Amino acid sequence: MIEQLQKDSLELLKQLIGISSFSKEEDKTADVIEQFLQQRNIKTQRKLNNIWAYNKHFDSKKPTLLLNSHHDTVRPNTGYTRDPYAPTVEDGKLYGLGSNDAGGCLVSLVATFLYFYEQKGLSYNICLATTAEEEISGNNGLECILPDLGTLEFAIVGEPTLMNLAIAERGLLVLDCVSTGKAGHAAREEGDNAIYKALKDIEWFRNYRFSKVSEMFGPLKMSVTIINAGSQHNVVPATCVFTVDVRVTDAYTNEEVLKIIRTNVDCEVTPRSVRLKPSSIDKAHPLVQSGIALGRTTYGSPTTSDQALLSIPSLKVGPGDSARSHMADEYVFVNEIEEGIVLYIEMLKPVIKGK
Repeated sequence: MIEQLQKDSLELLKQLIGISSFSKEEDKTADVIEQFLQQRNIKTQRKLNNIWAYNKHFDSKKPTLLLNSHHDTVRPNTGYTRDPYAPTVEDGKLYGLGSNDAGGCLVSLVATFLYFYEQKGLSYNICLATTAEEEISGNNGLECILPDLGTLEFAIVGEPTLMNLAIAERGLLVLDCVSTGKAGHAAREEGDNAIYKALKDIEWFRNYRFSKVSEMFGPLKMSVTIINAGSQHNVVPATCVFTVDVRVTDAYTNEEVLKIIRTNVDCEVTPRSVRLKPSSIDKAHPLVQSGIALGRTTYGSPTTSDQALLSIPSLKVGPGDSARSHMADEYVFVNEIEEGIVLYIEMLKPVIKGK
């Protein structure tokens, strides 16, 4: 059975590579995934470009495990020497846009879902969700269907990790800050210079150290990345606008970080979003322990994924290498997918198989 799943997964991925599926334009890849599942007599549900399904013997009295990955891609960069939409296997590598991020993960999770689909007596239900807009952290991807999926106990999020276990992921806050002074003529020392007021707060962002330090990531990191003020050389500026990039660790929630910042600075602080939360799963969780028993290592991921939208324990793991994501002539090794399917299944067996 696994050999057939591996073969079908590779063919599905080739099909997906051959279709343009930029974020917000994933309708055709959603069609393909929907048809792939329905051809196997699996009842699917769809909202926009998100497809999801449940195992055949779903039992509302049991907790539910989520298997999630995305089928949108970034746009191919100018360094491509190959047709990004031509799935080609050479020297054991499957080339094509989205092959590594996150096509290999997605088809491997689909295969894992199919492996367990008809099995009776599982201790968990399984929900497979193939979703859109991950690459832009959009509102019409996983986030928009979470209320429809029901209560979820924990999740596997498929992203290329070389099948190692990302047990924590940084959150992200992007802050728009405005320091307000009073305009005046520079020659007459009039006004209240907003740039000078901003400098005090920028220095705080540069030097402040949060008291709690993540065991996985170390200290929380804040960086001032954009600044803009003034209109002409002889006018004292009334406003100074600057942007702060905050990489939140699992030691804090986004809301806690925002409260600390607002307590310490004078400028007006407006987050663009608090959606992209830090996430983690306990190293003692049975799923993590199962992965460790299979020889996989744990680490903290510096990159952001749909894991940031989940408020449940979640493990980011999948075939492929994050270093290849968004690169020109993107590829995934065929044997990475084959091994990924086996590892997903073996990792889940001790966790969800009924006693």
